[in-house]
Amino acid sequence: MEGSPDRRFFLEPEQTFHRRYEALRAILVDEEPFDQVAERFGYKTSAMRSMVSRFRADRRRGVTPPFSSPTAADDLAGAAAKWTDRPPRPRRSPTVAS
Repeated sequence: MEGSPDRRFFLEPEQTFHRRYEALRAILVDEEPFDQVAERFGYKTSAMRSMVSRFRADRRRGVTPPFSSPTAADDLAGAAAKWTDRPPRPRRSPTVAS
């Protein structure tokens, strides 16, 4: 099972959101050093520190950062909106307006 695809999925994530999640988890849950985590997941140490800082700031504001990309299930609301009399409302940006 050492090199199984399932094991590699978690240890060597390829998708951006998954890689970010695993890197943050390694630092915040497993308390691994920034430099080791950054190297393992392909980030610069400074970028890793910035990512953790943004994550913590978002959590203080009550915002849970997304860790997955949009899926077909997310499009169901849009599909349902086609059958209403009103046009769908635009989604609000999760970022703060400047």
